[in-house]
Amino acid sequence: MDSYTYTSPYAAANAQPSERAAFIRQTYNHLSFAILGFILIEAIIFSIPGIDAKLATLMAGRASWGIVLLLFIGVSWIANRWAQSDASRGKQYLGLIVYVLAEAIIFVPMLYVARMMTGDNSLILQAGIVTGLLFFGITAVAFITKKDFSFLGGFLAMAGFVALGVIVCSLIFGFTLGVIFSGIMCLVASGCILYTTSQIIHNYRTDQYVAASLALFASVALLFWYVLRIFMDRR
Repeated sequence: MDSYTYTSPYAAANAQPSERAAFIRQTYNHLSFAILGFILIEAIIFSIPGIDAKLATLMAGRASWGIVLLLFIGVSWIANRWAQSDASRGKQYLGLIVYVLAEAIIFVPMLYVARMMTGDNSLILQAGIVTGLLFFGITAVAFITKKDFSFLGGFLAMAGFVALGVIVCSLIFGFTLGVIFSGIMCLVASGCILYTTSQIIHNYRTDQYVAASLALFASVALLFWYVLRIFMDRR
């Protein structure tokens, strides 16, 4: 989720209709490529015999998973800084690529377990379909109403810190988070999508389609993570 509000006269809301349309098209094209890149990386990882099990085992312990989360947070912060950079376009793309790669790696253990539960990709596909439907529904609400949902930013930031604290406590004390926590996080992720889409409509500059696509991809990945957890918890 992007927490920045831009007041530039080149913000999408103030741009010419053709520029605004081009910016939105570029943003969602880049989001599509980010999702396809994520899928391709996962396909490559799971096509190499034994590598998925090794990565899942390596990241399975509470201590190792805590380290992975810390590394992911650090990499995500750097990737976001690069994507939001006003320097070279290449650095912005590098931030997006690094973030997609980091998401693909952190997803490996859960995707591995999901596949082991059924012996195929059925749970992953079901979660992907539900995530896609939720994403399109939330996006439609933002574009149809054209309401500015910037007011959600503070709440979502607070919810993110609380969720991170709960996750850290679960790693330290060894309790499971359960389906209720996953459901709440689905609501938070949906709020992130709504907020980011609103930012794209109203506040992003028309040259920030890389940063906008990264913010959307992060929110979609978060939603997919917890939708898949709900499917797995129901098994």
